[in-house]
Amino acid sequence: MNIRSLYRDFPLGGPDPLDYVSMYRNLGNPALNVPEHWHYVSFGLSDLYGDNRVHEFTGTDGPSGFGFELTFRLKRETGESAPPTWPAELMQGLARYVFQSENTFCSGDHVSWHSPLDNSESRIQHMLLTEDPQMQPVQTPFGVVTFLQIVGVCTEELHAAQQWNGQGILELLRTVPVAGGPWLITDMRRGETIFEIDPHLQQERVDKGIETDGSNLSGVSAKCAWDDLSRPPEDDEDSRSICIGTQPRQLSGKDTEQIRETLRRGLEINSKPVLPPINAQRQNGLTHDRAPSRKDSLESESSAAIIPHELIRTRQLESVHLKFNQESGALIPLCLRGRLLHGRHFTYKSITGDTAITFVSTGVEGAFATEEHPYAAHGPWLQILLTEEFVERMLEDLEDLNSPEEFKLPKEYSWPEKKLKVSILPDAVFDNPLH
Repeated sequence: MNIRSLYRDFPLGGPDPLDYVSMYRNLGNPALNVPEHWHYVSFGLSDLYGDNRVHEFTGTDGPSGFGFELTFRLKRETGESAPPTWPAELMQGLARYVFQSENTFCSGDHVSWHSPLDNSESRIQHMLLTEDPQMQPVQTPFGVVTFLQIVGVCTEELHAAQQWNGQGILELLRTVPVAGGPWLITDMRRGETIFEIDPHLQQERVDKGIETDGSNLSGVSAKCAWDDLSRPPEDDEDSRSICIGTQPRQLSGKDTEQIRETLRRGLEINSKPVLPPINAQRQNGLTHDRAPSRKDSLESESSAAIIPHELIRTRQLESVHLKFNQESGALIPLCLRGRLLHGRHFTYKSITGDTAITFVSTGVEGAFATEEHPYAAHGPWLQILLTEEFVERMLEDLEDLNSPEEFKLPKEYSWPEKKLKVSILPDAVFDNPLH
């Protein structure tokens, strides 16, 4: 059974980027304890035509279009004779993000959706991505296509993937039949997380994995801002006034384009723009998961740095003020424990502009922040270098971030001798940054 979009070519003006989504009744595999389910496959992220109308044709050996299509497996309910159509809308939303941002997905990535995938009361409100267990990569006349399966997960499972890595949580989901099983089938009626079903999974697998491996999450799209406290706020001629939180000076069109191009080249791999809402009531954000090398580098392919432009000078700052909303602030302990203590880095990329904040450890190569000058800015991109000793202290001082239910906003943390201040603020502050 196929569901075909009203308009075929999103880049040519239609509302739906996918040509269509095929829906199949999959009988599963009783021998492997795989239940019957609905199997959805997208068409349109890969090149279906080869005429440069939608995707640039680059040859048969490279990726076809974006190089992948999306799949989804939904548990079939008793007596259900036709597949629900909401997964097709979900796929269209993800595809819209890919077309608009030109960023692609990979196995192990996760998407923070913050809403039940089917608009019900379900606990399944986020997604992980992995290789489809049945559909192998295909060589087509227009390039190679792989198939990435969407796997619905609970908030607690998403947080575990952020703190550790997506592949590790996917492996745990495969071992719990009601949470996905070997083919990772999403059950929207699942009422328990894998950690509630088997409490030992958190301590024996996830916590041990975080301690041993750290986190693979190298950056997130976030509501964040930073201010340079080194200079009087009335000095609006310096490029520090680019930072959100003070009235910015007027940048020329050329300046703005240089900043945007520099940020795009450097952060597009790790930190992606917010996912566009499927409807006006839902706001979605995407976080991206990448496996880093043991010796982390801001210039590596897996976590590319912003390439300094000769017309944007790097500045050493004496004192900085970091601002996050509660959701972004809750990831600071993950940034410190799962990334910096393992010699890595972590980037917050603002969803409302070009502002970015990158925390780096002393072992990260390619950073322009140094132990002598731990706060450095390149245009709207701030780097903060933290020593292991200071990270341990911050983790102690920020312990209450792990208990969001007891958290009251606004909340401020300060380390005067380090000339560093962190504020956790309501979302409204970032929605109206100049007020």
